[in-house]
Amino acid sequence: MNSAEQPALRQDDVFVSGQDGYHTYRIPALLVTAKGTLLAFCEGRKGGQGDSGDIDLVLKRSLDGGATWLPLQVVWDDGPNTAGNPCPVLDRSTGTIWLPLTRNLGQDSESQIMAGTSKGTRTVWITKSTDDGATWSEPVEITQTTKDPSWTWYATGPGCGIQMQSGRLVIPCDHAVATTKAWRSHVIYSDDHGATWKLGGATAEKCNECQVVELAGGSLLLNMRSYHGRKCRAVATSTDGGLTWSDVTSDAALVEPVCQASFLRYTLEKDHGKNRLLFANPASAKREKMTVRLSYDEGKTWPVSKLVNAGPSAYSALAVLPDMTIACLYERGEKSAYEKIALARFSLEWLTEGKDKLK
Repeated sequence: MNSAEQPALRQDDVFVSGQDGYHTYRIPALLVTAKGTLLAFCEGRKGGQGDSGDIDLVLKRSLDGGATWLPLQVVWDDGPNTAGNPCPVLDRSTGTIWLPLTRNLGQDSESQIMAGTSKGTRTVWITKSTDDGATWSEPVEITQTTKDPSWTWYATGPGCGIQMQSGRLVIPCDHAVATTKAWRSHVIYSDDHGATWKLGGATAEKCNECQVVELAGGSLLLNMRSYHGRKCRAVATSTDGGLTWSDVTSDAALVEPVCQASFLRYTLEKDHGKNRLLFANPASAKREKMTVRLSYDEGKTWPVSKLVNAGPSAYSALAVLPDMTIACLYERGEKSAYEKIALARFSLEWLTEGKDKLK
């Protein structure tokens, strides 16, 4: 197989610790707009690597599929407070990009919020862009309709949301319950093109950060970070658009070190000959070995896997570019996984070593 038939993996650093006024960049999210612009979101952490403190939601835009990037934009700077957990979704019918995110006082840590000893709590917000990500509306709080009063911690995504064939916008989230302090995954949704947002169903305990896809038959598959002690991902399904979820089961093929992962539809059979799902995570007992996997049977098995980065790796976000190139925005570094956020780009041919090509 020559290089022309099997394009090589291309990787570029997008956010680098210490640059543009931020100590560390973490929690990547990736979205392709209706016009084909690539939007790379993350948290810009001013004081250090930690999850609390002065944290802004930042963005870089690429007009050429990730080859070059426009200057860093700040989507939300809430002073000394924490704004993060980006989970964008595109409304295909309007072109509007909705960006759910979360906020808390910078002085409040996750452990304090979980324990109920914090000064404030975790709140849910949303902003939108109608100009391809160039500008963003003032964030609006949606906590009242998307968070149960008994919940303490709350996180949107991170990663991306989806729009179902029905038009419903679905955002994967997670929360902790005050009485038990137990993690659970859940979704929020909108049936009116983002005008209002409602709370969907929650899974059983011991799951949190998650991503969701719509299966070919119309049901939803939720893929979750697991605390079941099995060192692999957890999954659940919904046949009612996310209002209720099945029992949680484990997917032993998807090894994880208890970490966020990304999960995305690549193709539908009616459009590209086969149903294909993509999954990416650090496939190891620790945060290393960023690996992309491919499923042909709607997530039942994962026969294809390819290593993207052998070294320290953590959170990731997948997207599909207009030319069907696969993009993976992920945390990586030499000594730790939190030194940079890089974009890997590759073809289906590279992922499958030439065994699969798009029709």
